[in-house]
Amino acid sequence: MADLPANTEDTLLEFPCRFPLKVMGDRHDDFVPTVVDIVRIHAPDFDAELDLVMRESSSGKYQSLTMTVNAASKAQLDRIYQDLTGHPLVKVVL
Repeated sequence: MADLPANTEDTLLEFPCRFPLKVMGDRHDDFVPTVVDIVRIHAPDFDAELDLVMRESSSGKYQSLTMTVNAASKAQLDRIYQDLTGHPLVKVVL
């Protein structure tokens, strides 16, 4: 395997970049606003009007959000993932 340059921070992504996050959880009135608020803490320029796609499961029990953020660094993405996965309304983050 080829050696990666030291400045890649263990990622193959080139920053800044547009990065899609997939967030899933139970269908709950607070799910969408809570997830959007968490993402905006770390990506203040996130625009839910343009960069958010919502879907419900066929049973209506779960929701999934695809949110595309302007990522500046791996550390920023790590913080977003950490805060989302630590929230009780969130089941899965991809």
